[in-house]
Amino acid sequence: MQNKKIHQGRNIKRFREMLGMKQEALAFDLGEDWNQKKISLLEQKETVEEDILEKISHILKVPVEAIENMDEEQAINIIANTFDNGAILNGINYNPSFHPIDKVLQLHEEKIALYERMLKEKDEMMAKLEQFIQK
Repeated sequence: MQNKKIHQGRNIKRFREMLGMKQEALAFDLGEDWNQKKISLLEQKETVEEDILEKISHILKVPVEAIENMDEEQAINIIANTFDNGAILNGINYNPSFHPIDKVLQLHEEKIALYERMLKEKDEMMAKLEQFIQK
């Protein structure tokens, strides 16, 4: 079995930075017990408490599993692909071994499909209203 180097604090930092979020903003979202210094210390921890992981994953909109399981090699691949042409999350599809990101992409695709369905329904309602008005 391969020995994975997983550092949860560093993973939190990576996701936070990919989203363009400062430590102060994450501290603010976590609540009044948090500040920039505490976030800095958290990002240095190899293992982070489960309840804190859950709160952070909710704020960053990243599955807890992504923070818990992303190893150094995957992180390098994701970051390299992310900043390849400046588009966030570009190229993650090329890393099929990393399932938590696939979940994020799947949720994103589902949201797009829902939005498109809602637009179609709106167009249909508008057409019916126009027909009604013309009668």
